[in-house]
Amino acid sequence: MSDIDGNVYRTVKIGDQWWMEENLKVTHYRNGDEINDIVADNDWQFTTEGGYCAYYHADSNMVKYGLLYNWYAVNDPRGLAPDGWHVPSDEEWKQLEMYLGMSRASVDSQGWRGKDAGLKLKSTSGWRLPDWNGTNESGFNALPAGARSFDGPWLQDIGRDAWFWTSTGHSAGGTGGWMRRLYLDYSRIEREPDYATFGMSVRLVKD
Repeated sequence: MSDIDGNVYRTVKIGDQWWMEENLKVTHYRNGDEINDIVADNDWQFTTEGGYCAYYHADSNMVKYGLLYNWYAVNDPRGLAPDGWHVPSDEEWKQLEMYLGMSRASVDSQGWRGKDAGLKLKSTSGWRLPDWNGTNESGFNALPAGARSFDGPWLQDIGRDAWFWTSTGHSAGGTGGWMRRLYLDYSRIEREPDYATFGMSVRLVKD
């Protein structure tokens, strides 16, 4: 699959769904409009428009880990995804999790869920310590790309955790959306609502 910038991504079929096997790194919406590259912490915290950044604003991190987007970019009607693809909803993430062996009751809950589902999503290398790596049984190949806090600073170091937006909104604490998180040596998957100005990775799923 390729995006409007010409980036080409590997994809993988997991159950009945086709997912990106890499994090998104597009800098334009589907119609060609630029997404804001937000550098200053103050600008990141108070924006109400779509924005992205590379971790530490380093091109090398963008190449390996993709970009971090706020939820305004995820939710923008101009779309981050090319035709035929979209940012997965909270329910589509649940479908993935149930394919990995989680129950409906488990996927509907908040917090850390799914006994070993996180290990099945994590890449087999790239996490900071060898025993933090996963089995990648799913082929999802999650890398620890870190995140940017809602008020601008880098929230977690690369190598420690992976955060992913869903397209499903949530009103807790104001505007924001549901997310998924893989962390350190945890084998589970976290599901929580977060503020719109968090910076997280994005995976796309096929229509």
